[in-house]
Amino acid sequence: MKYCEMSKEQLQQELVQLQKEFEDLKARGLKLNMARGKPGKEQLDIVSDLLTILADPAECVDSGIDCRNYGELSGIPCAKKYFAELLDVKEDEVYVGGNASLTLMFDTITKAYTHGLLHSERPWCKEEKVKWLCPAPGYDRHFAITGCYGFEMITIPMTADGPDMDMVEELVKDPTVKGIWCVPKYSNPDGIIYSTETINRITNLKPAAPDFLVMWDNAYIIHEFEGEYVPFPDMISLCREAGNPDMVFEFASTSKVTLPGAGVAVMASSKENIKYMESILTVQTIGYDKLNQLRHVKYLKDKKTTLELMKKHADVLRPKFHAVLDALDSEIAPLGIAEWKRPKGGYFVSLNAMPGTAKRTLALAKEAGVVMTGAGATFPYGKDPQDSNIRIAPSLPPVAELKEAIAVLCICLRLAAVEKLLAD
Repeated sequence: MKYCEMSKEQLQQELVQLQKEFEDLKARGLKLNMARGKPGKEQLDIVSDLLTILADPAECVDSGIDCRNYGELSGIPCAKKYFAELLDVKEDEVYVGGNASLTLMFDTITKAYTHGLLHSERPWCKEEKVKWLCPAPGYDRHFAITGCYGFEMITIPMTADGPDMDMVEELVKDPTVKGIWCVPKYSNPDGIIYSTETINRITNLKPAAPDFLVMWDNAYIIHEFEGEYVPFPDMISLCREAGNPDMVFEFASTSKVTLPGAGVAVMASSKENIKYMESILTVQTIGYDKLNQLRHVKYLKDKKTTLELMKKHADVLRPKFHAVLDALDSEIAPLGIAEWKRPKGGYFVSLNAMPGTAKRTLALAKEAGVVMTGAGATFPYGKDPQDSNIRIAPSLPPVAELKEAIAVLCICLRLAAVEKLLAD
């Protein structure tokens, strides 16, 4: 029976039973962490051969470049070629960085703030106000970047096709609106793939700000765990064809392909944007870790080889996502107290609990020994107006531990819902 159909007496009886089950869980002394989308040990072990692939100093050369030395600020040639194929862009549109795409994103916003972009009238720090569009639920670290510079962040509701484009198209008429965050494939946390119509509407935006910026974080471009690889449009070419050649910066990395702490990140944009950014970055750094770039290309080889590797990752991740979804289907769906997405790729399950219960659910889970991403983290300023969204990250724990953690979450969802219904 759905909780909303229960009488007060039935709810009180349910509360007593759930409190007993919750105390039993607490007594087990669990210590389980599902706070972030980290690959598990099994995934890291799959790619650990990467660590020894450059055993001979004679192999540390690419196109006559000794990768042990200074130079090649924008990346070594083989790395540019590799990422150009992976993203379906041109080699001169690629800038290969260090281990984190987040660093490249932060650098891009920082340089817009301190110097301005290619088409900026002035650095953004000299603007009276800067506004930024934030599709939500979204990625908390994106919001942290724009929040770090004091931008006014505007929540854009997510639809099944991506951001609410009617709202976006209206808001970009304001010249103080300088950009938008996008995770276009298997969005964090909903797992949504932007539709062709949404992508076309983004590429054809007519912002009032001449330096409006689409931050296209393609973090999960090859990260299917159900079905075959789904090709994705080249946003840089589409923007160029739409008359907005310098509007988009695309980002990706090998963080969930190889080793997150020792991967390679990439930024792609128009040739003009890359040249402009490099002119500033040359003051910031002499170059990134070229040995790691070379190591990755020797290991991953090309897109075809990389996609075969991703199937191995998928084999590890698939049972974990099924464990989460199966538990929610059996324990929560009949009660009518939450809804959730069923992603086919990416790293998260997005669950919307009964409004007003997300914080309480996660507080209870923590009390029972299960740590998850904080309530509100998927919204700008950490404030979920419905207090509803919960981001589930199934990737790190082994399946047996994951099942324990989801059992705890289900009890906590039920307990928070019953408490809310009785209070109302």
